[in-house]
Amino acid sequence: MEETTENKESTELITTEIKPLRNFVDVQNEAVQVLQSVYDPEIPVNIYELGLIYEVNVSHELNIEIVMSLTSPFCPAAQSMPAEIKEKLGAMEGVKEVEVKVTFDPPWSQDLMSESAKLQLGFL
Repeated sequence: MEETTENKESTELITTEIKPLRNFVDVQNEAVQVLQSVYDPEIPVNIYELGLIYEVNVSHELNIEIVMSLTSPFCPAAQSMPAEIKEKLGAMEGVKEVEVKVTFDPPWSQDLMSESAKLQLGFL
């Protein structure tokens, strides 16, 4: 959308572009891309393709809630991975708050992996 103003003393037009606010769908799509840049330190596949991300919820206020699991309750990245996700998503333009919830219900299994991840890890 453009807004145009005219100064009465001159015929010069000043045009400014008004940048639309980000909507939650755009933020959700970008959040998925960000999650695809996070890796389990023991597995060479991103956590999204591994099936560790159960939900990516974005409110109209651009707050993000991630519901995820880990490959095991004893995963060595149990502290660092949620913190990395929170940091990366929090750096996104317009995002106000990020909450990362770790759950083991349902427990993670190889069935949750994408076909691409299964192929990359030699399960297909």
